[in-house]
Amino acid sequence: MPKRPVIGVVPLVDHKLESLWMLPGYFDAVSEAGGVPVMLPLTADAEQLSRALDVVDGVVVTGGQDVGPALYGEKDPEAVALCGELCGERDAMEALLVPELVARDVPTLGICRGIQVINAVLGGTLWQDLPRQRPSDVEHHGQPPYDQPVHVARVLPGTPLAACVGAGELPVNSYHHQALRDVAPGLSVMADAADGVVEAVWRPASRFLWAVQWHPEFAHRVDEPSRKIFSALVDAAREG
Repeated sequence: MPKRPVIGVVPLVDHKLESLWMLPGYFDAVSEAGGVPVMLPLTADAEQLSRALDVVDGVVVTGGQDVGPALYGEKDPEAVALCGELCGERDAMEALLVPELVARDVPTLGICRGIQVINAVLGGTLWQDLPRQRPSDVEHHGQPPYDQPVHVARVLPGTPLAACVGAGELPVNSYHHQALRDVAPGLSVMADAADGVVEAVWRPASRFLWAVQWHPEFAHRVDEPSRKIFSALVDAAREG
């Protein structure tokens, strides 16, 4: 029987409770796809991160707070004002983590904040607040229950995501107010919304580096495409 790959999951941070935590959906989806989920340390210590990556076969870069504008070179004070809660600890960690994942060619899946921070660290930029900076009729900020779709993404033909879940319209359960503005060099778009907002990217030069703006960790129990996305990550980690 094939060995189950170990998938490191970036921790969620609760400043009010001074705690690290995890949504069950991340761990459950990885486990059900055949992986063994473990929480990575929250650290900006390069040696700790390097050692942690020595023992995992893949990584999920999770959702969470907004990405600090300084991480992508945005110095306008108004940009910070357009953000919600920030998490400097995660910004510092992921500024080290993402380049290391690319350098090691570790199979990686970014989700929500994950797509944003991957894009930012690799040289892209973000819209700080879609409703105020890029208003449209597409609802990107869904309400509970979060496993239900709120709009349709267009999966582009010829992309790895299309090979995984099919090209064309894909209902997605978005819950975000920030999004990719300038796509980072080396990343390619795999899906977008009707208003042009980027919904998924990949890095063609990597063995497996995908990122989506929606939340398959919420939808995996009721949505086959969400399960397929996690399976694609675990399969890539297993092959490594």
